[in-house]
Amino acid sequence: MFKHTHPYPPFIKKDTTKLIVGTLPPPRFTTGQLLEKDVDFCYGSYYNSLWLYIDKIHSLGLRYDNSQEAIQQRKRFLIQNKIGVCDIVASAEREKIDASDLGMTNIQLRDLIGYLLKYPNIDTLLFTGGNSKNGPEYFFRKHIKDYNISLKLVSKITPKIHQFMLPNAVNTVGNIKANLFSNKKERLIKTVSLTSGSGAANIAIGSNPLYKQLKSKDPSFNTFDFRVMQYSEYF
Repeated sequence: MFKHTHPYPPFIKKDTTKLIVGTLPPPRFTTGQLLEKDVDFCYGSYYNSLWLYIDKIHSLGLRYDNSQEAIQQRKRFLIQNKIGVCDIVASAEREKIDASDLGMTNIQLRDLIGYLLKYPNIDTLLFTGGNSKNGPEYFFRKHIKDYNISLKLVSKITPKIHQFMLPNAVNTVGNIKANLFSNKKERLIKTVSLTSGSGAANIAIGSNPLYKQLKSKDPSFNTFDFRVMQYSEYF
């Protein structure tokens, strides 16, 4: 079994307001065997495309290589826009060494609720995938059950939007997590389940009514353009 551990700690600042939440980067980021166009940072896989979408939206002129400058470019963007990154999976095991979310077993999750309590300016979670098995929203739903928290649907139109009330404090004793309320006000957190950047998500995009409508008007419109249009509202 391959022990797939997350190579990067959460990237969060005191004034962070939005948090990008995925699962794990491809195994090569754990082993350090990066490809030529990979960046040694969160969402650094050139083929994941998240930074390609952000680059297109903001015309950043990002580098796609193993350089320190490529890392710093991405950090500057995140800091300037008060965006953080905290993938929800800390580690997993795999029989087959690939990037498939479905291939993960013995999964250990990060305490995302704990990070939300630690950084009180965060009000939005941007999931880089939906509620399909082993996706970021799927794991988050599993995670918040320990806190007796549930998501409330706000919009079922892609990207789906939910919200929940975050208690001001929680207590952890062993594996038992319980809410502790005080006079402090609870915090409303919004979640947005963006269309995944994976190639598999292209099938879902192809059946999306809005995509079909835009494609019929402009045959050159593609799945990359669709994601750029969707992501631009949140990045």
